[in-house]
Amino acid sequence: MDYKRLAELLFPNVTQTPADMESLYPARQLPEGAKVTRFAPSPTGFVHFGGLFPTTVAERLAHQSGGVLYLRIEDTDARREVAGAAEGLIKTLSRYGIDFDEGAILDESGKVSDKGIYGPYKQSLRGPVYHVYAKQLVSEGKAYPCFTEAAELEEILSVNKKEEIKNTDWQAEAEARRAEMLKAREITMDEVEKNIAAGNPFVLRILADGDSERKIKFTDLVKGAMEIPENDEDFVLLKSDGIPTYHFAHAVDDHLMGTTHVIRGEEWLPSLAKHLQLFRYLGFKTPKYLHIAQIMRLDENGNKKKLSKRDMGANMDDYTEMGYCPEAVCEYVMTLLNSNYEEWRMQNPEKSYKEFPFNIKKMSVSGCLFDFAKLEDVSKNVISKMDADKVTDAVTAWALEFDAPFGKLLSENRDMAKAIFSIGRGGKKPRKDLATWRDAKPYMGFFFDEYYEVESPYPDKFPKEDIKSVLTEFLATYEPADDMTVWFDKIKSIAEKNGYTTDMKAYKASPESFKGNVADVSMFLRLAVTGKVNSPDMYSVMQILGKEKVEARILTMIEKL
Repeated sequence: MDYKRLAELLFPNVTQTPADMESLYPARQLPEGAKVTRFAPSPTGFVHFGGLFPTTVAERLAHQSGGVLYLRIEDTDARREVAGAAEGLIKTLSRYGIDFDEGAILDESGKVSDKGIYGPYKQSLRGPVYHVYAKQLVSEGKAYPCFTEAAELEEILSVNKKEEIKNTDWQAEAEARRAEMLKAREITMDEVEKNIAAGNPFVLRILADGDSERKIKFTDLVKGAMEIPENDEDFVLLKSDGIPTYHFAHAVDDHLMGTTHVIRGEEWLPSLAKHLQLFRYLGFKTPKYLHIAQIMRLDENGNKKKLSKRDMGANMDDYTEMGYCPEAVCEYVMTLLNSNYEEWRMQNPEKSYKEFPFNIKKMSVSGCLFDFAKLEDVSKNVISKMDADKVTDAVTAWALEFDAPFGKLLSENRDMAKAIFSIGRGGKKPRKDLATWRDAKPYMGFFFDEYYEVESPYPDKFPKEDIKSVLTEFLATYEPADDMTVWFDKIKSIAEKNGYTTDMKAYKASPESFKGNVADVSMFLRLAVTGKVNSPDMYSVMQILGKEKVEARILTMIEKL
């Protein structure tokens, strides 16, 4: 076979060479040790939590080293592309602290455009680049065409391959495919010329030189030293429409765009031998690979399962609707990524997670377990450290989108909302009432008459006459101008007068000697004023509600009793 002639027959319009490509995409000039990483999603839907996971690693490796993080859109499968998905994923990732230095970005009109000299950053626009390298591989005898008549191609495309394979013995299927591949290698120049003259489409396959019985030694930066079988499959490089497969496109693009580290899920490990072969065939330096273990969850039986697209917590947009603040989600991701993160956080409570010295060696090899309970704990800590202004603005913005009536109330009463969120905020032990913005309404809705309701009756063990007496006497002595000490002294006096002790040690030693204690008396007031057994600090609550509303609610409770 005259490979150079074959290359000209298959790619007559390709006049540029790999050397031309190298001049168009010059080597990056970066500091020693700087890493170039990327996120390269297909625009087929929402951003999966499993996508944020490796992207955070890519962002940390790049920016921690003074390198570059870029976004490449791998849109070579037009049938699976979802309109607006690329724009959506850029917005979502930015919300979670992933800002790209170059690549596909949103312009002022909200459309995807390019930033940087290594574009286009959408693979569908890079066809001529791939064809240059495809022609090179053919001219060197490393790739060959596999022709199909147009009618036959339509028939193939109409077959549901998954169903076909499911109903076929897999070993027989593998042997048949192997025989078909070996036969396709024997194509002659005459057959090539006839097919081209007839206008028959072809796919371009790599001419594999591997043996599955032999092993390749490889070091993965997460999983360590590995041995994988060589690739012996003539996998497709270009589809019949001239569009590259993922395998071919990513090798060409990662080289030309200067990628130093490829971070991806471990589900790509079976393809690694193909990719190593491609880099070797193309004469490119192989980037370093990090194959990250899959995110797992527990099913109803307590068994570990992969976090699938249908699971709650998989879609990053769900976190917005659930009311999780992006800072908390990012913080939680860091606890999953590095085993020493939580220790660092305790030592550095005020620092940004981006100041944490991220370390590949501290990543889990076996996989991470997604846990909503842990996320809530992390989120409570994060929100408790925010100032009241930030919490007020964030809750209001969330409510306006997902609970409009509540959002409207917060907007119209911003000063009041801020005062509420200021309760117990600041200091060494701030309150941790909120795990999500959705929690705000149950936490503080009682301040507004629209949401005030008595959630539970008084416990039967307390006589109604005692409760009425406490409420009535409180009204007789209540003065909003009292400071907290005077206010509470009055409550303690009312408690003692009604047989409820203020001596907690005595109460614990002999509870049967008393009707109750001062905490019970406070509960009588709390339930009347807030409708809840548990609420923020009652003195602060009454200061915010004001005398008129406090008295009105207590009087209503007395009437009900």
